[in-house]
Amino acid sequence: MSALNFISVAEAAPSVSVNTSSVDAIFQASPIVQLTLLMLIVMSVFCWAIGYMKYQTFKKMKDADELFLNKFWKVNSLDTLYEDIDQYKDSSVARVFKAAYLEMKKIAESPLMSKAQGDKPILSGIDNLERVLNKSAENEIAKLESRLTVLATTGSTGPFIGLFGTVWGIMGSFHKIGQTGSASLAVVAPGISEALIATAIGLATAIPAVVLYNNFISKIRKQEITLNNFNADFLNIVKRNFFQGN
Repeated sequence: MSALNFISVAEAAPSVSVNTSSVDAIFQASPIVQLTLLMLIVMSVFCWAIGYMKYQTFKKMKDADELFLNKFWKVNSLDTLYEDIDQYKDSSVARVFKAAYLEMKKIAESPLMSKAQGDKPILSGIDNLERVLNKSAENEIAKLESRLTVLATTGSTGPFIGLFGTVWGIMGSFHKIGQTGSASLAVVAPGISEALIATAIGLATAIPAVVLYNNFISKIRKQEITLNNFNADFLNIVKRNFFQGN
């Protein structure tokens, strides 16, 4: 074949174009990979929704706790503080105080109360009050920890779910090689493209979930310290003023 004929054949040969953009790769992916990507996207949406709600909860709680604690250290009467307790509905410390106050009221109205030193009441049953404080604090922490398992689960399983899509996409590429007997870019590119996208989306789902989870766990531990400190301070106050017999 002459050089001229070779050039003519080369010019006549059709060019093969491969569209490997991310959007096209997703729409051309196999149903299994598409289902995997949909699962990851749904998990990511849930994580961001939980993250937003938790952020709002912690923000409101922090502001309400500061207001309540400022009022707590200024008032001269627990009764006065209890009357205004509804103003601090977002405060976990206020809810713990409310439970403790109601328990003290029950103790005062029960036979556990005795009279001594004139009309000054001396209560017994400090153990009951301490149990109520601890239980209320634990309930508040449990509320803050709710739904965090979704973040933890997404953070730990997201990369593996993406890896499943990766493996399936590569398997598809090898299957096409076996069918066509060719390992050209046009044959393997679609499968490899969807495989890499599955990996990327898996990481994009897991990384924010882990960051959000660690951030909220840190805030919860700080709140736990705040509640424990309040419980200790509250017990010291009521022991000095109401439980002199203990």
